[in-house]
Amino acid sequence: MYWTLELASYLEDAPWPAAKDELIDFAIRTGAPLEVVENLQEIEDEGELYESIEDIWPDYPTKEDFFFNEDEY
Repeated sequence: MYWTLELASYLEDAPWPAAKDELIDFAIRTGAPLEVVENLQEIEDEGELYESIEDIWPDYPTKEDFFFNEDEY
């Protein structure tokens, strides 16, 4: 399983919190690349709800990871 920013971006509008099956269904319905569906299928399903993409990909960059001042733009 591998994630990139591009692949993870397909789940930004997912109906969080969501179960694994709901995320797979969302990815298929929205036309996400096959890699997104495959990555979601590889997650060990323990019946838990995922609150955000960070629960699936802990290294997902957040706004704090970018070092720029939004007030300047």
